[in-house]
Amino acid sequence: MRRTLRDWPITLPATAPAATTTPDVTFVIGHRGLERLPHLHRVLQSIAAQVGVAVECVLVEQSPEPLIANRLPAWVRYVHTPMAETLGYSRAAAFNAGMRHARARLLIFHDNDMLLPREYAMQALLRQRDGFEVINLKRFVFYLTDRQSTRIQHTGEIDADDVPETVVQNLEAGGSFAITRDAYRAIGGFDEGFIGWGGEDNEFWERAITRRAWVWGYLPILHLWHPPQPEKVRGAASPAVARYWRLTRIPPAERIRQLVGQSGEVF
Repeated sequence: MRRTLRDWPITLPATAPAATTTPDVTFVIGHRGLERLPHLHRVLQSIAAQVGVAVECVLVEQSPEPLIANRLPAWVRYVHTPMAETLGYSRAAAFNAGMRHARARLLIFHDNDMLLPREYAMQALLRQRDGFEVINLKRFVFYLTDRQSTRIQHTGEIDADDVPETVVQNLEAGGSFAITRDAYRAIGGFDEGFIGWGGEDNEFWERAITRRAWVWGYLPILHLWHPPQPEKVRGAASPAVARYWRLTRIPPAERIRQLVGQSGEVF
C-alpha cells in the first residue's frame, strides 16, 4: 500500500473540480441512506482531486424521499429515484438512471466507499483513447480498518504506513470500472432484475467483456470500512446471487439480446 500510494497518490481536497458542461469523464455513483454519507463525502473529494481531465459526478439517490440532496457539494449533479423502503437497494437501477443523466462519452461506475488515486480518470481516458471500450484499472483494493477509515473521515488524512485489514487483488466486476456510453447501450446496461446485494456486477461483467476490454489493472483503491451488507453474509443464498447463478446458464450474447430489447426506452 505504501508503494502504490507513492506511485499513484490519493488526495482529498476541500475544493471543487473545474466547472464544465462538456466533461471527458462522468462518474456515476448510486447511494441509499445516511449511514455511508461520511464515506460518500470523502469519495467525492477523491473525485474532485482528479487531474488532467474534465470530470463530472452524477449521484443517484434511491429512497422513498430525497434525503441527501442538500448535503452534497454544489458541483455534484443529484438525481433522485423513488423506491419503497421495503424494497432492497437496486444498484443496477441506480446506475442505469445515472447513465441517462451523464454527459461524457466515457462513464465510470463507482461505489460510494472507495477512494481513488488522482490520476484514475485520466488513465481511464487514455485507455479509451487507445481503443478500449470497457476499462478495469483496479490492481489492488486495500480494505481499511474501522480505525483507519474513521481517521480519514474525521481528518482527511491517509496514512500509507498503516496496515490495511485485507488486500484484494485483480478484482474484476465490482467497485469501479469505466465503459463508453455506446458500449453500455450495446450490451443493455445493468440488469434491473437484480434487487438487493450481489450478482449484478458479475452478470454485467460477463456481458461487458464481449466488447474490447482493458483488463490489466495497475491502480490502487482504498476501501473505507463499514459493516457488511446484511445479505452479504448469506453468500450464495442471497436471492440476487442465486439469480446470477441461474443467469449464467444463458450465454452472454443471448442475455444482451434480451436486455437490449427491453432497454429501448431506458437508453
